[in-house]
Amino acid sequence: MFRLAHLTDPHVGPLPRPRLRQLLSKRATGYVNWRRGRGQGHDMDVLAALVADLHAQGQDHIACTGDLCNIGLPSEWATSRVFLEALGPPGAVSFVPGNHDAYVRGSLEGLLGACGDWATGDGEARAGFPYLRRRGPVALVGLSSAIPTKPFVASGRLGAAQIAAAEAVLTALVAEAEPPCRVVMIHHPPHPGGARPGRELTDAAAFTAMIGRAGAEMILHGHNHVGSLAVVAGPGGRRVPVVGAPSASAGVNARHHRASYRLYAIARDGDGFSIAASERGLTPEGAIADLGPVPLTLP
Repeated sequence: MFRLAHLTDPHVGPLPRPRLRQLLSKRATGYVNWRRGRGQGHDMDVLAALVADLHAQGQDHIACTGDLCNIGLPSEWATSRVFLEALGPPGAVSFVPGNHDAYVRGSLEGLLGACGDWATGDGEARAGFPYLRRRGPVALVGLSSAIPTKPFVASGRLGAAQIAAAEAVLTALVAEAEPPCRVVMIHHPPHPGGARPGRELTDAAAFTAMIGRAGAEMILHGHNHVGSLAVVAGPGGRRVPVVGAPSASAGVNARHHRASYRLYAIARDGDGFSIAASERGLTPEGAIADLGPVPLTLP
């Protein structure tokens, strides 16, 4: 049995006060939004309690699907590294970036300069996407949908080259004598309709078409700050679960779901795998507790 934990969108704070020249960009609107209330929805005490609870569960690996940062300030890169170090060493934690990590041009490069060890494939010298990590029976395929966008836009894009490279990786894995459980990590919901216009993955149709050819056992994402389940078609009529998790720092007064993380118990089952999911997170009373099973199939 392999235990994989998934958390996302921690939006690590507090947000440092930016210099005036740093606000001469999209960061200006982001900073105003944070001050007007967005920051109040992200509770660092809740995030710390959630991470402590996660470690107490004895997971084998942790997947983090983006948005460590808030407005992509250089001062946030070091804070993000401290957060990842608290999650675990690079070999035990796999990270893919989100749109807030690429808030303006240069932000993503700066973040990966500080945190790239958590986004580097096995045997690779530096971070890059897609990357492949093998952990027990699981193969983690990390993708980056993080791109800088205009103000009030939070969309993502993979690009044709990254989708083609991901297809090659996924196809090679399933051709092995004993194929692993292929878990794809991405920040944006990767299926058409997964997020509203202006927040969507713009090449979601191309991504899901690729999954229809290559397949995967599970796709994990964040971005919407809510728990969600969708399915996309895989080869031979198989249905691939696409699972979103809430923000890991959403407090009791957050507008959407309260903070939680998901735990996946993965085991070989004949020629395939059985995957059981459960959720632990913040209760209305402010405690971290078991929130019950998470379905991986639609009714």
